[in-house]
Formats: sequence, structure tokens, C-alpha cells
Amino acid sequence: MKKSALQKARASYQPKLPIVLTGPVKAVAGKPTQSVANQTEINELFPCTYGLPEIKFEKNTAPTAGKPVNVGVILSGGQAPGGHNVISGLFDGIKKIHRDSRLFGFIMGPGGLVDHKYIELTAPIINEYRNTGGFDIIGSGRTKLETKEQFDKGLEIIRELGINALVIIGGDDSNTNAAVLAEYYKANNTGVQVLGCPKTIDGDLKNDLIETSFGFDTATKVYSEMIGNIQRDCNSAKKYWHFIKLMGRSASHIALECALQTQPNICIISEEVEAKNLTLQQVVDQIAEVVAARAAEGNNFGTVLIPEGLIEFIPAVKALIAELNDLLAAKAEEFAAVAADKQREFIISNLSPENAATYESLPHGVARQLSLDRDPHGNVQVSLIETEKLLSEMVGKRLAAMKAEGNYKGKFSPLHHFFGYEGRCADPSNFDADYCYALGFNAACLINSGVTGYMSSVRNLVKPAVQWIAGGIPITMMMNMERRHGEMKPVIQKALVRLDGAPFKKFAAQRKDWAYNTCYVYPGPIQYFGPAEVCDQPSLTLQYEHKGK
Repeated sequence: MKKSALQKARASYQPKLPIVLTGPVKAVAGKPTQSVANQTEINELFPCTYGLPEIKFEKNTAPTAGKPVNVGVILSGGQAPGGHNVISGLFDGIKKIHRDSRLFGFIMGPGGLVDHKYIELTAPIINEYRNTGGFDIIGSGRTKLETKEQFDKGLEIIRELGINALVIIGGDDSNTNAAVLAEYYKANNTGVQVLGCPKTIDGDLKNDLIETSFGFDTATKVYSEMIGNIQRDCNSAKKYWHFIKLMGRSASHIALECALQTQPNICIISEEVEAKNLTLQQVVDQIAEVVAARAAEGNNFGTVLIPEGLIEFIPAVKALIAELNDLLAAKAEEFAAVAADKQREFIISNLSPENAATYESLPHGVARQLSLDRDPHGNVQVSLIETEKLLSEMVGKRLAAMKAEGNYKGKFSPLHHFFGYEGRCADPSNFDADYCYALGFNAACLINSGVTGYMSSVRNLVKPAVQWIAGGIPITMMMNMERRHGEMKPVIQKALVRLDGAPFKKFAAQRKDWAYNTCYVYPGPIQYFGPAEVCDQPSLTLQYEHKGK
């Protein structure tokens, strides 16, 4: 396979490890934990893996000889930069336990475990994928592990391969699956450990002990480079307004990080829209006011960053979507039998009066998109809703009205972008290359410690990698109950942008200046070679969060 010059150079990069993981370690148990909410319900659902202690690794001055371990690994959910390095770190970690340890990758996600599709990951294979982007070493999938039949089917191949532990690399839903699987295998005394690694570019899988999910750093740097390039063009041509939608269905971490890196004229934070109980029209009016103010200064150009999930955070629309999700879950077959031109009437007639009125008020295209096929969790596929076009269209209408009133004299020429897949499989930044390798290596240490139902945790991430703190936290510690497919289910609680947090406060303090003036920053492409201040910096979100502590 032909390789680029960068691929060849990156192959020789040796990720940095926390100093504690460079020698023998021992697990030191901390205080028992409890779930972030719904403690009684979560405890009842996870009696064997609830309330476990936090674990921190320390140097082991009296190590014993390790025994070979066979480990299975699964990439689950959407891609995120650095996944290959998690697997590389896991491979090196179990080989350090014993040279005869073996690693098996299940093909195309959790479905590979159920369908018994796997490959043994040997050194030659691993070495081809070190420090590379993508999940193509074994592929990924979104099969949910939630039934006894699936668990038992997976156990068959686990027994056949002599697997001692299973590592699931995924986001909040994937790690919820890991927790459920760990509970089942523990309750049935299978002797199989199940561990998780925190993956999602959205950045919404985190807490005090999981400071960031892997892939967020790289993806936001990729998006920020492209936003910077657009802003340079924008500031050169001086005639377009660019509406840029960014990934982040359930939280606005990506949009906030990219705003901090590039200083756009407008960045909408979904959590703030919800907290202020803003309507869609109020969001539009705020954008139009900035467009008009800049036009008055002769600046008929600008950039607007929009989180993918914005529409769900507008309270009236959020209430509509919640009822719509339940309606389409309960009456899926009935709805599918309705002719396409009658579906709008069917939905309106089955909604409460208030939500029916909201549904009727939406542009037909957006209303139609809200009723399309659900994702695997029964929710609206908000990435299919062209929020950037919806907003620019409504802003255009508002500006036309302002012009008729004599309150606007500029020109408004919008362009649209959606940055999503462009960032998911990029070659990992040095931060993500190091962090992911450490997460995988740390997972091997958790396996060697004999624990199950834990997530690999590496923190103190604004310090040099050698000072990072390694350990694990029980996955149940991150869980609460949420409505899915019309039923209450245990899931990992998503971490939203905190409006009282340091990153948002930093943004809020500067956004008025960015709105009316042209304060663009041009980050440029990710740098892999050079001074640490250029190549190894963590995200601004992480830096501000640590400064705020």
C-alpha cells in the first residue's frame, strides 16, 4: 500500500506515556462511588458493578510475574481520531504483561462479537496503523448490545478464543453497553472482564476523572483550520456571510472550542439558548442585529458557528421533539402506512395542541425532517436537519423586513457549510496520539488488576504527558436514567457546556467584540513536528477548565 510522506514520518512517532505506566504498577482503590443521578434505580439495575471504588495506579516496588492474557477489542459508534493508538497501546500493554498475550479485534463493531467475526491483531498489523486516523483496522458499527441472546452469543466466541477481557472503545451509549455487558458477565460468574475507553469527538463524555474524550482535540483543530481558512477568504472578499454547522448533537463543546480558537462573529451555544428560553425567531433576530450592525460599518461579511443539535435546545422545539419521539415509537407501523402527503396531518392530529402549533409553525422542510427515520436510540437524526440553511433563510427574511423599515441598508449573501466527517478520521494530533495510546495501555493495566465495569481514565492532561495520572472509574458512576424509545433506560449522562464554566465565560466575555469587529484568528493546519507550544497543546477548553479549578 502506497503511503504519503506524512504517513511514513508518523509511523516512527513514539507516543508519550505517564511516568507511572512505564514500569510495574499496582492499583490503589479510592472511595466507593455512586451514580450521578437516580442512585436507587441504577443500583438495582447493576447490583454487581455498582458502588465500586475509583482506582489510581502507583508504582509497584514488588511486582510479580505476569500471566498471558487474551483480550478482545471493539470499536463502537462513530469514528474519532486516535482509535488506532488506543488499540496500539492496549496491544503493547498486554504484551508487557506477558509476551504470549494475544489481542483479537471484532470486525465492524459490537456486531462482530455477536456474529463471531474477528481477526487476531498481531505486531505486523498493529505497526501498520500506529498514529494513523480512522477505524479501518477492524471497522466500527452501531449494534447495541442489550439482549441476553447477544450476551450469550458473544460469550461463545469469547470462550472459544480463551478471551479474559473485552475492551469497548466508544462514546456514552457504547460505554453504557459495556456497563450492561460487564454486569451480565459478572452476575453469571463468567470470569470475563469488560472495560471501556472514552471516545467521541463531540466532547460530551467527560467528568472530573474523564477530562476529555479522545478525538475531540484533533477534530476541533481540523474544523478550526477550515473555519480559519473560510474567515481569511471572508475577510478578503468581504461580501459573504458563512453559516457553518458543526458536529455536536447533544452538546455545543465543538462549537465553543472552535469559537475560542477562531473568534468568529457569532457562535450559538445551544445550552445558552435553552437556559434563556429563546425562541427560534429570537435566535434569528440576534443574528440579524449583528449583520445589520456590521453592514452599517461597511462590513457585509461574517461567520456564524452553529451546533448541530441547536434545534433540539430551543425549548418549544425540544418539547415537540420529545412528544414526536414517543409518538413515532408507539405508532411506528401506523405512521409508516400513512401516505407521504398525509403524514403531516397525521402528526398534527396526534400531538398535544401546544406541540401541534409549534409543528405547524415550522417550515415544511424542517417539519418533514423531524418526522424522518429515527437513529438507533429512537431519536430525531438532527444531523439531517439543515439548520444552517434554515437560519440563513430566516435571517434573510428578517433583514428584508428591517430594510423595509429603514433599519438596514446592507447586502446579505449567505453561504453554507457543514463540517462533520471531515474531522472524524484525521491523523491524530500529538495530544490525541499520546492520550489514546495512554488510554489503551492503561486499559491493559486495568485488565491486569482484575477489575470489570471500569472506564480507562487518564487525567491531569494540561501537564506534560509524563505527569498524567492513570487509573479507572466505574462506568456506573457516570450513569442516570433517560427516556429512550418511550421507556426509561440507564445511560451515561451527557456532559453539556456549563454556562458557569471557564471556557464559556471566556467566550462570553469576548463575543461582543468579535461580533462587531473583525477579530479572526487563523489557526492553520495541525502540526506534528516542531516546538511543543505548536505541536503538543491540548484544547483551549481543557486549558481554561484547568485554570478555572
